Amino acid sequence: MIKIYQLLNYFIAVVWLINGLICKALNFVPRHEEIVSRILSEGHSRILTILIGCSEILMAFWILSGIKTKLNAVTQIIIIAVMNILEFILVPDLLLWGHYNSLFAFWFILLIYFNEFQLKPKTIKV
Repeated sequence: MIKIYQLLNYFIAVVWLINGLICKALNFVPRHEEIVSRILSEGHSRILTILIGCSEILMAFWILSGIKTKLNAVTQIIIIAVMNILEFILVPDLLLWGHYNSLFAFWFILLIYFNEFQLKPKTIKV
């Protein structure tokens, strides 16, 4: 049980790291900057995308740190839900799978919830 929890934790952290570093900060997926441009600000979309990317990188490190894991999981769930609701409504044409992105986001939310609140052993301090 502990190994599954830890493996899923690493997987979740890697998802945040890839999205933050590769997709946003290093701009290997320019679509992310287009989304930021349309939702937040066209004039400052690059810097905002970098800041969002850095926040996602910090989220990965927070996950790996094991500090306040329940707060971390709830924070992730809220961020993913809000982000995907905004994208679903405002820029579905820019999403990789259109409205189906919400389905993947929902699965990711369930994974985070299940990992933290069901799989995490009660005696482990990660």
